[in-house]
Amino acid sequence: MSSVLMMMIGVSIFVFFIALLSLLWGIKNKQFDDDYKFTSLNDSEESLQNAIKMEQRKKELLKNKKAK
Repeated sequence: MSSVLMMMIGVSIFVFFIALLSLLWGIKNKQFDDDYKFTSLNDSEESLQNAIKMEQRKKELLKNKKAK
């Protein structure tokens, strides 16, 4: 009976490590990142121009802060 229990524990630990490695592989390969939803595909030209202007303003503000 104890040999069956030890075998079950061993198999359980082995399966746990396989699942852990699979999870780590998925994280490493960015399988869970949701950065590129369909928002970039549905933006209008006007909103893209506004985003560019905002980025330029941020850069100018950073330059002004560094110059002071």
